[in-house]
Formats: sequence, structure tokens, C-alpha cells
Amino acid sequence: MKLSMARDQLLKPLQQVAGVVERKHTMPILANVLLRVTEDEISFTGTDLEVELVATQKLTAEQFVQAGEITIPCRKLLDICKSLPVTANIELSLDENKLLIKSGRSRFSLATLPAQDFPSLEEDAGAFSLNISQGNLKRLIEKTAFAMAQQDVRYYLTGMLFEVTNNQLRAVTTDGHRLALFDAQAETVPTDKIQVIVPRKGVQELQRLLSDDDSALHLTFGNNHLQVTLPINSAKKKDEEASVEGFVSFTSKLIDGKFPDYQRVLPRGGDKIVLISHEDFKQALQRASILTNEKYKGVRFLLKNNELCVQANNPEQEEAREELAVEYNGEELEIAFNVQYLIDVLGVLQGTNTKMILSDSNASMLVQETDSQDALYVIMPMRL
Repeated sequence: MKLSMARDQLLKPLQQVAGVVERKHTMPILANVLLRVTEDEISFTGTDLEVELVATQKLTAEQFVQAGEITIPCRKLLDICKSLPVTANIELSLDENKLLIKSGRSRFSLATLPAQDFPSLEEDAGAFSLNISQGNLKRLIEKTAFAMAQQDVRYYLTGMLFEVTNNQLRAVTTDGHRLALFDAQAETVPTDKIQVIVPRKGVQELQRLLSDDDSALHLTFGNNHLQVTLPINSAKKKDEEASVEGFVSFTSKLIDGKFPDYQRVLPRGGDKIVLISHEDFKQALQRASILTNEKYKGVRFLLKNNELCVQANNPEQEEAREELAVEYNGEELEIAFNVQYLIDVLGVLQGTNTKMILSDSNASMLVQETDSQDALYVIMPMRL
């Protein structure tokens, strides 16, 4: 194996796969990436046995010298490439069980492991596919990922539910105390409802790869895997369109489990509708959170005509009180929530105002944007 290419051309695909490579590993080879060189392309493959990323970069005839494949330490190669000058040209060659790296007067040699020992996710025949823009998929994940459970014996809650219906992709996450739901437009063939659960690591890596543009993506849901291929674009100059230099293929295992029926926990018939300034509400909660109980993070709402009072206290007898103007005409209500859950929701909402729909002090609250029905958030009350 032998090739020569510019630093940035080598760095870009390597950075794409580095996020999935295990830092703490039980198998030494999981700290490596699989480097494969053919006549017209170079590819890096990284995996943690749950998520697999393959970044492929095109090669010119001048760059290619000799084909081959080997696995090399990902972090060390990445750090070497980053430390070289931006304009550097890098030569890679294989000498028995060492990868030799040359750039100007710099020389490095890295230990390798055989390519045939590198694990790969088994092939999974695609059962259903859809098209969606990168921007829509990224927004779908950003609006809901925060509500995934961190650690839970109910392992199906540690991922994100993707639900496909006609021309719509819905994401739902919950940790048992709150729920986030977001709908995005997608191109699908007529189908019955399809549900898959993507694990946390897969969701995080996919979010990292996505951009905000409107370019179309092809998602394939298999029996055990989700697959998507994204373009690697070159840096575009002024008044020029970015050209595609390569691709990143993303594959994630799916969680084998049944997601709870989230429709049953969506509040129905709430008769207390509150409109409040989004930014004022968020800032007031952040201030009140300073004096909440560090363990329970509870704040109390006292709601009456056109006023919301937010109260917090802690075992040191310290107190915070915020009074906010709201649009509300109804019965007085006292209810308490985990303040961090509220701040998380307000962190992904947009628009000038936020809508809260409540019924009584023991029922969950529904939170929405006033200008859009695409997102729904449910927060359970707590006892203080």
C-alpha cells in the first residue's frame, strides 16, 4: 500500500469516523481504523460494534501508487495529521507491520493490526427506504435527543424512536419523566406505520455528521440496522458551489425492543392555556434554578390571571421568586416541575412565545411553540 495526498484530503475522512472509535476498548483493534486504498479511492472505517462509519475519499492517478489495506491507531494518526502544516503533503506506505508517514522532514511509524481481524457490522437487507433533507433530519434529532434516557433498565428508552408514516418521519424520545416529539416532512411510498429504535450512540453520531442544507438523504431501515450515506463536500470558494469529494456511509444497529405507546401519555383536554414570552421564561427559570434543591431541582408554579409566579427553595432555607406576565384567564393553579426539564425544552423551542397547556396539579403539562405544531413536549409534574 502506498499513496500521497494533501493533509486536508486525508484529515477530512479521518475526522468523520473518529467520533465512533472507542477510546476505552475491550478489543485493541476497536481503537484502530481500517484503512483501505484502491486505484480510485481511499476509505477509513471505524466501529464500536454498534455504529459503523465508512468515509471514502476520491483519489487521482497522481496520488495512487499501490493498493492495500491495514488497520492503524485512529487517534495517533489523527493527531499527527492535525499537527502538520495546513499546506503539507503526506505520503503513506506500508512496511511489513508498520505504517510509515512522511511529510517534509517529518517521519512517523505506527503499529498496525491485520485488516482481516477488523470487525464489521453484518449486512442487513433494506426493508424500507425514504428520502429526507439533511436539514430536516438534523432538526428532527436536535429537537428531541435531549429527552432520551441516559441509563435505564428499560433499554428501549435509551434510544430514539423513528416512526414512518406517509410522507412523514416522526422522532419520539422519553426517559419516563418527560417526552419529546417532532414531525418532519419526508418522501415515502405509501406504507403502514413503521417503527424502529436507534440507540443513543447512533443518534449522536448521525447528528454530528448532518449539515443544515437541503440536500436529500436516503435512509434505509433494515431488520436490524439503519443506514444512510452522506456526501463529503469540498470547501467552496466565493460564488462557487461545493463539489462532492467523497461519501460517509453511516450504519447503526437498532435496539431490539418495543417502544411504549407514547400516544397514551399525550395530555388530552387541557383547559388551562398559558402564553408566555419564551426568552423571559427561560431566563427566569435559569435564575430560579440556582436556588433549587440540588438533588430534586424542583420549582413551584403559582398561576393566576395574567401572572405566573415561579418559586424555588433549598434545604439551606434560601429562596428565589420570579413574577412573569402571561396571557392566561382561568382558575388559579399550583403545580411543580423539575426545572432542568423545562430549561431543556425551552432550549430547543423557537419563536417569540411559548404555549403551555395544563389541566390540574397532578396532570402532565404540554409545551408547544405558538407558531408551529411540529413539536410537542410533555413534562410530568412533581411533588414538593
